[in-house]
Amino acid sequence: MARPRKRRRVCGLPIYKTFGPVNGKDSGETIILSVEEYETIRLIDLEGLEQEECANRMGVARSTVQRMYTVAKQKIADSIVNGKVLKIEGGDYILCELDRETCISCGR
Repeated sequence: MARPRKRRRVCGLPIYKTFGPVNGKDSGETIILSVEEYETIRLIDLEGLEQEECANRMGVARSTVQRMYTVAKQKIADSIVNGKVLKIEGGDYILCELDRETCISCGR
């Protein structure tokens, strides 16, 4: 019997959820970036966390973060290079608990 999948902790949902070519000449394909993949990119590339720190914040193993980060970078590169629309949606996550506008887990 397979082990149940662990839900990833996400600090917040993205404000902007769709990206693509502005010249109107997209390839007609859409790439879906999950909310957890978005959170991994945000934590590692924007906040500058190491994969281990990112894993701690998201409540998963470092190897899981590494896998999500690799997939997310491939999807973003495919979108940019091939003119595909990128949408952030879906996934298996839980939002951090909020306490007076501040996230308990990460302090945001």
